[in-house]
Amino acid sequence: MERARTFEGWDFRGMPVPRPLEPGPPWDYAELVRERARGAQSALDLGTGGGEFVESVREDLPALTVATEEWHVNAPIAHRRLTSLGADLVWCRSLHLPFEEETFDLVFDRHEELDPHEVARVLRPRGQVVTQQVGPNNWIELQRHFGGATSGHRGTSRIADFGDIRGDYARGFLEAGLVLTRNEQHDYKIAYQELGLLVFMLLITPWTIPDFDVERDLDVLLALEEACTTEDGLVMTFSRFLLVAEKPA
Repeated sequence: MERARTFEGWDFRGMPVPRPLEPGPPWDYAELVRERARGAQSALDLGTGGGEFVESVREDLPALTVATEEWHVNAPIAHRRLTSLGADLVWCRSLHLPFEEETFDLVFDRHEELDPHEVARVLRPRGQVVTQQVGPNNWIELQRHFGGATSGHRGTSRIADFGDIRGDYARGFLEAGLVLTRNEQHDYKIAYQELGLLVFMLLITPWTIPDFDVERDLDVLLALEEACTTEDGLVMTFSRFLLVAEKPA
């Protein structure tokens, strides 16, 4: 809980990470971005966090690289990091992009909400968008414990329902005139070393369980731990999907 209170940016280096128990996604998001950045004259990263991903691939991105970030805590961190890399940071929502039409050759987005029509609007002809998003089955185990009737929430699911985001985004790109070249989803099992690491993730992603409270939900958390713990650790499901689309010439 204390670590979550002081967490800034989106940098998990030096922290325990969940161990994959099954093969992860068959795609490499960073490599997909690098490949499509070759020859691009401008690029946009949506929801950059603290700018960590842009920093990791900066040498492959065009000189004109811009990132957006909405959260007021992360925006100054991203600004400092990206400025030192010769990139720009715009403090704004990713659903309302303050850019002119046909500005970017490449838009990339890892786990940030987007508006397909806005992305299509700012893409240049032959420009591409690459987005990896959290899939519908992510942490599906939470639904069994937090999704039903609990004290103070009788009969009401507490898990945020994002609907068919993959389908919505795919249809949105097509309606905006883009051509989908990849549309894939991959689910796999991972293991947290301990319950505290899952609690940390729930605290820094408050949209997962909007009214999550560690002390009030302690009994539910312990039931989850008992049901999902094996000799490998606390076993949960990761779900990711990938969409790649291109704007026709």
